[in-house]
This record gives sequence, C-alpha cells and structure tokens, in this order.
Amino acid sequence: MPLTSKVIYQGNLRNQAEHLKSGQVILNDAPLDNNGKGEAFSPTDMVATALATCALTVMGIRAKQEGFDLEETSASVVKEMASDPRRIGTIAISISIKANCSEKMQKILEGVGRNCPVSKSLSSDLKQEFEFNWTGA
Repeated sequence: MPLTSKVIYQGNLRNQAEHLKSGQVILNDAPLDNNGKGEAFSPTDMVATALATCALTVMGIRAKQEGFDLEETSASVVKEMASDPRRIGTIAISISIKANCSEKMQKILEGVGRNCPVSKSLSSDLKQEFEFNWTGA
C-alpha cells in the first residue's frame, strides 16, 4: 500500500505534514490552550476541517453526477473541545450553497454531506452539527 503522507516533528510543538503524491505541505501547531503557539492548524482543527472538506467534496461529486456544480459553496467550522479526556466534543459546520436545485436534490445533497466518509470515521461520542443555507444561484 503506498504511503499517503510523511510527518516531521520540527520541535516547539510544530509538525510538517507532506502529502506525498502532490508534494503539498501543511504545518500544524499545538493550540494556545494546550501549550502551543497556535500559529497553524492544530491537529484537532485539522480533524474538524477534514469533516467540512469531506462533506463538500462528496456533495460536489453528487452534484456533478446530477449535471450541476457547487462552485462557490463554502463551509464555516466551529470546533469545541471537551475534557476528561481532552477531545473534540462538537464540530459545528455551516454550509452556504449558491446552487439552484430542487428541494428534493437539496435534501439528497444534505444527506450525502452528513454521511461523508470522515463523518462515518469519527467516534459516535463526537457531536456533529450541520447547517445548510441554500441561497440559489
């Protein structure tokens, strides 16, 4: 199985992750509330953001299959931490969609987004909140 990424600990609670196929690099830091500088995504920020990007990606795939594009669709992400043990407690995602489609298709796309692979990979203890705002084209 080919490697996906390589992560190098750079010191001072910072990591550099390289996506090996593309060469793209992401830095991450420990957050301010956990001894870090907060100068980049924290590992838990990356998890929350991965949920949003996964939802948008699978929604985009389904829209493409139906003959339209979700270009300019955006997601805002809020991550709330919990304690005992320290973990992500809630991820709230608000998705704004400019596409003009039927109410039936909106419900299909919302279901696809809520059930993306990252969503299904996360603990059932983690609360996932999705809000969809359809503004039309």
